[in-house]
Amino acid sequence: MAQAVAWDCTLTVATLMLRFVILEHDHPALHWDLMLEIDGVLKTWRLSVPPPDDPREAVAIGDHRLEYLDYEGPVSGNRGTVKRWDAGMYEASHETSADWTLELHGTRWQGTLTLQWLEGSRWSVYCTPDRS
Repeated sequence: MAQAVAWDCTLTVATLMLRFVILEHDHPALHWDLMLEIDGVLKTWRLSVPPPDDPREAVAIGDHRLEYLDYEGPVSGNRGTVKRWDAGMYEASHETSADWTLELHGTRWQGTLTLQWLEGSRWSVYCTPDRS
């Protein structure tokens, strides 16, 4: 049975801009890893599609090292290859332990990303593009 993943961290320092990266990962099947810099690690969710504009399920997976913010290439242990799909800065506009709204300022994606905890390691994720 999966454990609840509601992280105890605070994102709401008004002037704090943190980094994010979305990596395309080809192992075990093609997916995208959304990684947010929080408290010295990358909190990570596995997405079945790049940031969707309709709600999709995301699965919280283990924290990753900050080195993945700038890394592309093979993953140790024969776990495939990652390449950067997008990267940039983000800021929190709303957060609770189970509901986050983030403003992404990436090279490819500009807009609002919403993460809502469902149960266990399951989250709902969707994006609203910045149309300005």
